[in-house]
Amino acid sequence: MKKLLSVLSLMIVATMVLTACGGAVTPAATQPPAVETEAPVATEAPATEASVDANALPRNETLYFNGQQWGPVVGWNPYSNSNNNALAIAQQDSARVIMFETPYLYNMLDGKQYPLLADGDYAWDEGMTEVTFKIKAAAKWSDGTPVTAEDVAYTWATAVKYDTPLAAANKDYVDTIEAKDAQTVVVKAVLGDDGKAKNPLLVNAYLSTNYVIQKAWTQTLEARSADATALLADPAEDVVYSGPYGKFFADDSKVVYVRNDEYWGQDASMWGKLPAPKYLAHTIFKDNAAGSVALAQGEVDVSQQFNSNIQVLWLNYGLPVSTYLPEAPYGIGASLPTAFYNLKSYGLDNVAVRKAIAMAVDYPTIIANAMTNQSATFDQVPRSLMNPTAGEQALYDHDAVKDLQWAGNDVAGAIALLEEAGVTDTDGDGWRELDGQKLTYIATCPNGWSDWQAAIEIVAAAGKKIGIDITTNYPEWSVYQTVVTASDADLPEGYDILMMWSDGAGPTQPWGRIRKLMSSEFVGMASNWNGNWGQYSNPAADELINAIPTMTDESELKAAYTELVKIYLTDVPSFTLMYRPQAFHAVNESVWTNFPHDGDGTNPPVPPLDMTDGWSIAGLYNLTLVNP
Repeated sequence: MKKLLSVLSLMIVATMVLTACGGAVTPAATQPPAVETEAPVATEAPATEASVDANALPRNETLYFNGQQWGPVVGWNPYSNSNNNALAIAQQDSARVIMFETPYLYNMLDGKQYPLLADGDYAWDEGMTEVTFKIKAAAKWSDGTPVTAEDVAYTWATAVKYDTPLAAANKDYVDTIEAKDAQTVVVKAVLGDDGKAKNPLLVNAYLSTNYVIQKAWTQTLEARSADATALLADPAEDVVYSGPYGKFFADDSKVVYVRNDEYWGQDASMWGKLPAPKYLAHTIFKDNAAGSVALAQGEVDVSQQFNSNIQVLWLNYGLPVSTYLPEAPYGIGASLPTAFYNLKSYGLDNVAVRKAIAMAVDYPTIIANAMTNQSATFDQVPRSLMNPTAGEQALYDHDAVKDLQWAGNDVAGAIALLEEAGVTDTDGDGWRELDGQKLTYIATCPNGWSDWQAAIEIVAAAGKKIGIDITTNYPEWSVYQTVVTASDADLPEGYDILMMWSDGAGPTQPWGRIRKLMSSEFVGMASNWNGNWGQYSNPAADELINAIPTMTDESELKAAYTELVKIYLTDVPSFTLMYRPQAFHAVNESVWTNFPHDGDGTNPPVPPLDMTDGWSIAGLYNLTLVNP
């Protein structure tokens, strides 16, 4: 049976990949082959943790993931951003909270922040200088001790003391965090010239995007660390956490988290019960294709990777696989994967060259083939700095920027732009020169990220159509992320055009995304996981980005956003290649069911973020077994 299943699954994935290159898929005219999935492993009683082999987890107690963990886990240190521990540690947009927790949980579907460690809503003082909230009395650490306001305060003080990424990202907006008493936290903002919070948007966002770390464990960490470098490099195998899951096993093939059955969240003040799966497991697949095979076989329950032509699995083969939306684009387009120009590469400091490449790219092919229609097109949602959601699209004047937008595949327009700028082929070899030097670039993204690689190949093809030599290179993610995030050094050879993500939906959007695409504050940052990886700088853009957080007048805000879109589409420091779901969210319901879907009736609605990020973790509490 396993052999038959493997053969059929490989056929399915081959179909998915081939149709990704050939356009839309037509449902099979005949009955699809019956692909069986193995029933959950039967156990007379739940296995005890001590008796469980990480390589043979009870299937009816384990939720399997793909698409988040690429390469072995490095560490478990919540102060560091170099752990490569994707399921446990991520603090962007909607923070990942299976192990470490935030005071609040952001919900991208309704834009609200719901209490987690916090007890009730937070409140600004009348003068807009500080925020106060309380910690739930029930909240406990994995060692059984209470979570207190002092833990919140000490987390921030430690971040500042050792200049961690948390402090680097927030110290210009958060001044101090104090414990007024055991349960009461006061976050004092950095004040602007008007005596009010310099950036209330980021202070609010801090509460749902940054972890609370135990003071006692932090002091243990400090005692064994000679300096900030040692503190951030510590793998933190002994870390204390407050979330529902902790480390069970990790090697170069998988990482497994086990539920803490004493988790405080089963208290009536929070979830009232434990999450359904005993184990969360993530096999480290070599690429998307291998992950897609596992999804088709039912070896993966939740897929946060790009699965080309995902609809094949249910339309052609009748598998119990589904996505958050039943029809294309299958997910909620919230982020903007973007090609960033290395502005120090020869010729890319010339706006005509940058815009010509961007205009010539065949975006419809990227969306139809590379994304297999899991994205809106740029005809449907013209390019700007906003994601396709209605709320963001209403924040700028579409008519005012219409003449600056491009939908792609405009080879003639790109060539005319280059000719007008004097970027011509002077020696007749088919390639254009600028001031006598041939324009040749390498476009890159991580190896194995198939949708990104397909997009980068189309960027390279656009270059050739307009006489600019663009080749491709795909380093492993472990190398790529180290190079791209070191913004205190020039990008090395091979990184002329590089693909990275943008912010999705979060409590500061769209301002936060625009800031990270355009703000010069990230230029020269030693560990830059934020954005502006091409090192763009424009004082006019910086001024608007700095002003928006304190704007309250809607017309003033819309004018500012419109001007930023004009600057971006005029200067073209980078260009969006597609609209992408904030997280891909495909599920196989062979073992588990009742996953989040559009219109499922949950209140508040559970977003399609794989039941790990922000309010989406609520989905873990709704899961049930297909065969209990």
